[in-house]
Amino acid sequence: MSYMHKLQYKRSNVIVFTALTFVLFMFSKFALAVDKDVEQAWQKIDAGALIVDVRTAEEFAQGHLPNAINIPFEQIAKAFAERKIATDKSVVLYCRSGRRSGIANDALISAGYSHTYNGGGYQMLMQRQPK
Repeated sequence: MSYMHKLQYKRSNVIVFTALTFVLFMFSKFALAVDKDVEQAWQKIDAGALIVDVRTAEEFAQGHLPNAINIPFEQIAKAFAERKIATDKSVVLYCRSGRRSGIANDALISAGYSHTYNGGGYQMLMQRQPK
């Protein structure tokens, strides 16, 4: 193997190692953020927040958090207004992955709700439920 080939090989290894290190670092930061988000969701729930499952009725029927109510995410702002839920009420929203609850959270903020929280995904909340 010539000197140039060895040099290129070493550079390739350094690039791969650097990229892999970066990916692992970012994954660990994401995992810590998820744990913190779930912990905050449970703190809010334990403090009396309204728990809203924004999945479909079928998904809700297959399992949900204790004391959760089901309002599909597309109907969230209208349903809150109809139920006369106070805009300063503490609310934790969740769905399957956190995407729909994020959309619902944004809709409630746009409607003037000030204490809403995207709790993320149902499975993650169940796995990290305080004993």
